[in-house]
Amino acid sequence: MANKALYFECNSGISGDMTVAALLDLGLDQEKLLYYLNSLKIEGFKINIEKVLKNSISALKFDVILNSEDNIYKTNNIKEIKPGYSVKLKAAKKKHNHNHEHRNLNDINKIIDDSMLSDNAKKIAKGIFEIIAKAEAKAHNLDIYEVHFHEVGAVDSIVDIAATAILIDELGIKEIYFSPISEGKGIVKIQHGILPVPVPAVANIFAQNDLIMNLTDEEGEMITPTGAGIAAFLNSKNKMPHKFRIKRIGLGAGSKDFSRANILRIFEIEIEESDYYDEDDVILLETNIDDITSENLGFVFERLLENGANDVFFTPIYMKKNRPSYMLSVISKNIYKDKLEEIIFINTTSLGIREQKIKRKMLEREIVKVNTKYGEMTAKKINLENGSFRIQPEYEEVKKICIKNNLSFYEVYNEILCEINRH
Repeated sequence: MANKALYFECNSGISGDMTVAALLDLGLDQEKLLYYLNSLKIEGFKINIEKVLKNSISALKFDVILNSEDNIYKTNNIKEIKPGYSVKLKAAKKKHNHNHEHRNLNDINKIIDDSMLSDNAKKIAKGIFEIIAKAEAKAHNLDIYEVHFHEVGAVDSIVDIAATAILIDELGIKEIYFSPISEGKGIVKIQHGILPVPVPAVANIFAQNDLIMNLTDEEGEMITPTGAGIAAFLNSKNKMPHKFRIKRIGLGAGSKDFSRANILRIFEIEIEESDYYDEDDVILLETNIDDITSENLGFVFERLLENGANDVFFTPIYMKKNRPSYMLSVISKNIYKDKLEEIIFINTTSLGIREQKIKRKMLEREIVKVNTKYGEMTAKKINLENGSFRIQPEYEEVKKICIKNNLSFYEVYNEILCEINRH
């Protein structure tokens, strides 16, 4: 069975509204999106979704329209969403003097946490904002939590990022590939004044997250900080597969007009099983600890996994003066590095953490359902380069069966393996 992935073709750059439009154009549920956006506790706005033409190519346009009225009325029931249909979402009844409130990262995280988004969608949205905050902090020489967002922190960008997180979560696709992202030239006028293209926040995001930029002769900005943040968080950094089938195509229209069609294309693809390996770059964090209890180590282990670590493990070692101790090793994506280091420093006696970039090669795997004498259960199917595969029962599923039936793990696990192999 082929492995699903997304491919972002960014020949005209990327922005938040283009991303949301392209994902919706894949055929995702607009009504569900608006239901979750309704739960964001921010001031009033409308969503307009319509088909437009860009260089004679039909694409979907997603616009966040801020309400200019002093009083915003709540809309609780959204019946049907059609192209060109404007929907006023639930909002607070209060006056506001300007559309672009200044918010810091804690304010935005609270808005996301207080919403009805799924845990995974919240994680995606907050991760995107953290990337942008780091880039803005570097540009203005501030601490990440001292950054007051202007363009990025405006209602429309919060909605764009939350909507992207909701739709990516709905798709349930983990592997996401990006083409080199095109950028224009010249200058752009923003709240901070006249700046060169790419603007500092965009340039910092590309530098900090190993994204590939493709400079063009188009005049003006083609990559927004929101778009760059989305690409940085979602990009799998794996080698693009050579063989795949295109299953669905989504086209999201940008607001500007260039000589080329200003659209973002997102392909939902199925990777051929001949591409068995995935490669990506990850961070390895290590520290030696010789004065900590086993209970404390267990607590740190759980906190690290809850905050983005791909893997955590301890290695028994001997340190100076022949003291028995442990080396704590953490593997994660770069985006989670700062948070994981903070957890280690706060919750252990470590005085320093070693860091290195490493490559990892992974076999293609997928989650499948298998029928057993204990009923249907989840298992992992791993495809091998010689065309064969193996299926391994998931630990948590086996554990539940053992507890329910008062059986040993060894007995249940091997019994299920035998049943799978017979089929």
